[in-house]
Amino acid sequence: MVFEQVYTFTDYYDGPREGIADLGGAAHYYKAEWDTDRDDYADTFLLTPVDSDTLVLALEDREIWERWQQSFHRGHTDRATHPALPRDRPRHEEIQRLLAGRFTAGPDRAVRKQGEFRVRTDAGESVLEVRWYDPA
Repeated sequence: MVFEQVYTFTDYYDGPREGIADLGGAAHYYKAEWDTDRDDYADTFLLTPVDSDTLVLALEDREIWERWQQSFHRGHTDRATHPALPRDRPRHEEIQRLLAGRFTAGPDRAVRKQGEFRVRTDAGESVLEVRWYDPA
């Protein structure tokens, strides 16, 4: 099993919980399942394919968030503007409207996998990767 590219994570709690990553070389929406018995995230994810238009929009929104994050860490903005700088807010909101309803991870359309996420350093830049495998 090889590690594959993680494009986005839109929810993070003790690790990525939702976003877009490759599975078998194709972009998929991933969402961690919830274990009601434990009242915590399960160690499984539901993955569904996403089309190229959806991926492009999600990547553009990630770039908006990254600009916000850089500005926040430099002290040029505060949490009140999260997740987009004021100049990016209209486009972020438009992208959110365009993406609404495109991400589904219902068991009828999805594959169930476990994921091992890692951070790899490439030319001084941190890259998030995942290795998917069948649940035990």
